[in-house]
Amino acid sequence: MWMIRITLVLLASLLTACASGPRIVASDVRTVAAQAPGASVLVGAHYRFEPAPQGAGQPPVARVQALAETALARAGLVRDDAQPRLAVQVAGTVQAYWVSDWGPYGGWSNPRLALGLGYGWRGGGIGLGWGGPLWDPTFPAYVTEAHVLMRDLQTGQIVYDSRARHDGTWHNTDAVLAALFVAALEGYPDPPAGPRRIDVPISPAPAQAAPAADEK
Repeated sequence: MWMIRITLVLLASLLTACASGPRIVASDVRTVAAQAPGASVLVGAHYRFEPAPQGAGQPPVARVQALAETALARAGLVRDDAQPRLAVQVAGTVQAYWVSDWGPYGGWSNPRLALGLGYGWRGGGIGLGWGGPLWDPTFPAYVTEAHVLMRDLQTGQIVYDSRARHDGTWHNTDAVLAALFVAALEGYPDPPAGPRRIDVPISPAPAQAAPAADEK
């Protein structure tokens, strides 16, 4: 029983740590602006969405566009389906894989606790033992990517192309994608040249107030 209690305490501590303080989505970003930095076609542009090609690991198009629209508005772009200057394609992908946390000195990850109990009548003995593994050194991780592509509707030229990528263990697709779209548009319409690292903080959701004692 003491092993079960230790396991429960550890899990509770981890959940408490995850629930407090802002989370940081670290992203690797690469942006290409075909137009000169700050070109008028990009500043405060009105846009419409165009569907991007679908592939494996992509959430629904409407969901991805809704997440991107907030980041686009933050960058000063205006959605205007009636009179757009730009066509915007947005895409998001999530791919899962497994990693090991043992390392050279070992580690605890993905606990799997097993208890075995056996007894025998003829020998007059009772046996109690643990069945393993007590700890599985593997745990899931996720590569999440966001892509923003802008095209001038008057010339057909691609005027902005930006990708952001995050590799980590946090599996909250909407929150990570929303942060990646912010990172992909960081510096718009004058993005720095070459790859860069951008950290986007995400505040935790506010805790719900406990019901009053007289509420039913």
